[in-house]
Amino acid sequence: MGGFIIKKMKTTTLVLCAFFAALSAILSQIFIPVGLVPIGLVHISVFLAAGLLGAKYGAVSQIVYVFLGLAGAPVFTGFRGGPGVLAGPTGGFIAGYIGCAFVTGLIIDRFGYSIKALIPAMYVGWVVTYSMGLPWFMYVTNLSLIASLPVCVFPFLPGDLVKTILCAVLVNRLRISVRLTA
Repeated sequence: MGGFIIKKMKTTTLVLCAFFAALSAILSQIFIPVGLVPIGLVHISVFLAAGLLGAKYGAVSQIVYVFLGLAGAPVFTGFRGGPGVLAGPTGGFIAGYIGCAFVTGLIIDRFGYSIKALIPAMYVGWVVTYSMGLPWFMYVTNLSLIASLPVCVFPFLPGDLVKTILCAVLVNRLRISVRLTA
């Protein structure tokens, strides 16, 4: 199945998917350690991939990122890699990047590139990430919802707002020169 996807992709598309996977790896190293779930910048890459590559290839770029980390490449926060990271408290959030890129890309493809369309699309992407990350975090840490929210949701919301606005502006400005037709 994976080979079929690659055979259908143009060279430019492959390069851009690899670029956004690499950008995710780079931005995951810029973080503030605040307990079990660090505050980081990796969603910038996720949203840029969704907006500039579309749903399918935005998700492919994040699948590449996650599989690189799963294979042991030190692409996750703190130069970590391997299945243990995905099995840990942040694993659901990392896996959520794939769903976030896909859903955000679908909404952007449907509603366009105005700032008024991009910001809600990205907020839906946040919901996807949190919907995957929070239950996994609760499972791994054995914490209740009430105990988990101040640890892995509430501290992130102000930064999420800033990243969303930044990404909406960047996608709006960059879309003309990068948007693929593959």
